[in-house]
Amino acid sequence: MIDAPTLVALVALAIAVVLVAVSAWLFARLRSVERTLEALTRGEDGKSLAGVIETHLDKVYAVARETDALQRRTEVIEREGRRAFQRLGLVRYNPFEDTGGNQSFALALLDADGDGTILTSLHTRQATRMYAKPVRRGRSDAALSAEEAEALRIALER
Repeated sequence: MIDAPTLVALVALAIAVVLVAVSAWLFARLRSVERTLEALTRGEDGKSLAGVIETHLDKVYAVARETDALQRRTEVIEREGRRAFQRLGLVRYNPFEDTGGNQSFALALLDADGDGTILTSLHTRQATRMYAKPVRRGRSDAALSAEEAEALRIALER
């Protein structure tokens, strides 16, 4: 039979062995976590995690500023683009029997709102004449020839 002091010593020894094993396991786990943390925080130029986060935040803010600037530019381009000629209608024709070919034309040039002009060229053997008629909201106050009306219709359909 084992006397009480020997039993206490054996139990204490067993507890010490278990504590040493647990300590060794915890130390190994701690080293693994430290290596992982070091790999995560190394970042650019060996900075700390705070440095990496600061670098990324600077990039995020720079991208946000650039996006805002692009948004403002896009709004200007869209606003000004509505005034550019976007709708075109061209009709070539021969208004006179004595000329050869369809050298005359009616050209409708309209913006997004249907505003613009109709250019008409009348070609004869002796001369070429150009006329311009204003168009507002898809209509002209001036009387339109059949060719001019057709050019306007083509432009408005686009």
